[in-house]
Amino acid sequence: MKTLRRLMFAFAGAAAAAAAGLAAGAAAPAYIVAALANADRPADDQKRDAARKPGDVIAFAQLKPGETVEDLIPGTGYYDRIFAGVVGPKGHVYGFYPTELTNFRKVQLPPTGATPDPKFPNFTAVTASVNDFAAPAPVDVVWLSDNYHDLHDPFFAPADLAKINAAVFKALKPGGTYLIVDHAAEKGSGLRDTNTLHRIDEASVKAEVEAAGFTLVGESDVLRNPADDHTKKIFDPSIRGETDQFVLRFRKPR
Repeated sequence: MKTLRRLMFAFAGAAAAAAAGLAAGAAAPAYIVAALANADRPADDQKRDAARKPGDVIAFAQLKPGETVEDLIPGTGYYDRIFAGVVGPKGHVYGFYPTELTNFRKVQLPPTGATPDPKFPNFTAVTASVNDFAAPAPVDVVWLSDNYHDLHDPFFAPADLAKINAAVFKALKPGGTYLIVDHAAEKGSGLRDTNTLHRIDEASVKAEVEAAGFTLVGESDVLRNPADDHTKKIFDPSIRGETDQFVLRFRKPR
């Protein structure tokens, strides 16, 4: 009976962690848990938490209340709404919207200074060409989730990764974090699959980012999936939402 109860508690704990966007058995700071539980987050966002594990990834990035974060290519704003709760009213979230995406969005890009989601007033937009990436003020974290590979693709041409990574370096405070999440490609494949499978060899990411002066200070396995053989498009129904992803934390030297 005691064994059964322990199993039931373990199952309940794993379910609660998944619902909070955390790996089973993981613990995140209270301010991250509160940001994930914010009732103003859309239901569709909350449904994605179990797979994306935002609590774990944000904790790994070491984003804290009062800090400033800039999200390069925010997409739907999924992470930005969580960031807004994490950094709180004394912090700020900038979403950098590249104008190269104008023709790929169903809604118009927000103009610089606009608030993309009025429920999160400490989240504002910066809109410009991706090669002109910049921050309105020095930031603690620059975040790039599942889109680094896209910067190598034709629809972002003429994206210049060396220039962009250098701009990220400039935007960060000394000791600041550059956090990159992306879909893993086969080892040794380099940039081969960025425009076909929408994956990238993490070794290429490391080489490009370190060339800009960053130091790799951490890697997380929280989004790893050994069942993904890296041969399918990330949109393939058999793997979509469950791809093998690497999470890299780079630091700008102090």
